[in-house]
Amino acid sequence: MTDQKPIRLALIGARGYVGQELLQCLIAHDGLELVLASSSSQAGQPLTSVVPDWSGDQVFADLGPDQIGEVEADVWVLAVPNNQSQAWVAAIEPAHAEAIILDLGADYRFDENWTYGLTEFNRDALKTTRRIANPGCYATGAQFGLMPIREALAAPPVIFGVSGFSGAGRTPSPRNDPERLADNLIPYALGGHVHEREISTHLGRIVRFYPHVASFFRGISLTIAMRLTEAHTNQSLREMFQAAYENEPLIEISAEIPEIRELDPNAGLRIGGFNIDARDAQRGALVVVLDNLLKGAATQALQNLNLALGFDELSGVLNRSETAS
Repeated sequence: MTDQKPIRLALIGARGYVGQELLQCLIAHDGLELVLASSSSQAGQPLTSVVPDWSGDQVFADLGPDQIGEVEADVWVLAVPNNQSQAWVAAIEPAHAEAIILDLGADYRFDENWTYGLTEFNRDALKTTRRIANPGCYATGAQFGLMPIREALAAPPVIFGVSGFSGAGRTPSPRNDPERLADNLIPYALGGHVHEREISTHLGRIVRFYPHVASFFRGISLTIAMRLTEAHTNQSLREMFQAAYENEPLIEISAEIPEIRELDPNAGLRIGGFNIDARDAQRGALVVVLDNLLKGAATQALQNLNLALGFDELSGVLNRSETAS
C-alpha cells in the first residue's frame, strides 16, 4: 500500500493517556494521516502541547457526534470512557458507511458483530473486519498468560493484578489520587470486574480476577496461579509458552520473574517466573508484565488497524518500544 495515499484517521478522545500514546505512534507511521484529534477540554491547543514530537501546527478540535459528517476519515478510533462509544458509532456508521471503527473502551467487547482485537490470536479475522473492539489492558495480559495452557486448566485460575494509576484515567478518583495512593495499594473490585468477564468470555474458561491500583504511573503486573490437569516441571511449563510464542516478536518468555520497570516503555509483553510447586506438581504460577498504555491499549490498537488496512502489523508500533533501538 506504499504507493497509495495515506489513510485518513480521526481520533476521538485524543487528550487521554492512551490517545497521547497513539498520537506518538502515528508520528512514525507513513501510511496513516491524522485528520482530526478531538478533545473538548483542549480544543484549540496545539497537539505539541501534549506530544512535543508532533510535526505541524494541528490543534485539538471540539467535536460532538452530531458533527461527524463534517469530517472525512477512513478510520475512526474511539478513546473515550466506557459507555460513551455507542453514541459515536451511531453517528459514524450512517455518515461513513465504509469506515473502519476501533473502540478502545469496553462497549463492544462482547458484541459478536465486532472483532475482538487480541491481535496475535485473531489475525485472520482482523484482516477482513471493519469493526474492532480493542481488549482491556488487564484482560490482554491475563489472556496471553493463559492461552497456551487453557486446555490444561483443571480449575479456574486466580489472577492477582496490580496496575499503575494511569489505568484509572484522568478523571479524578481515589484510584488516581497521588495522596490516597501514597504508600498504599487499592483493590479495584473483589468480584465482578468487567475484565474478569472479558477474560472468561474470550478465554473460554472461568477465571477469578482481583485487580489493584498502586502509586506508580504506568505498567501492569499479573501473578497467575493455576491448577493443571497433569504434572509439570518449571521447565515443561516454560517450554509450553516458548512453543506458543516462538514466532511472536512482541512476546518475550523468560525463566526469571519479569518486572514492570524493565518495560520502560515497551510495546510488547513479558511472561516469566514459571513455577511448579515442589509439593504438588499440578499447581503452577507465572507472572505477566505489560505497559497498560501500549500493548494494553495503543500499540495493540495499531497492530489491529495495520492488519485491517493491509499494512505491516508492526508499522508505527516498534517506535514505542525499547526493542526498536
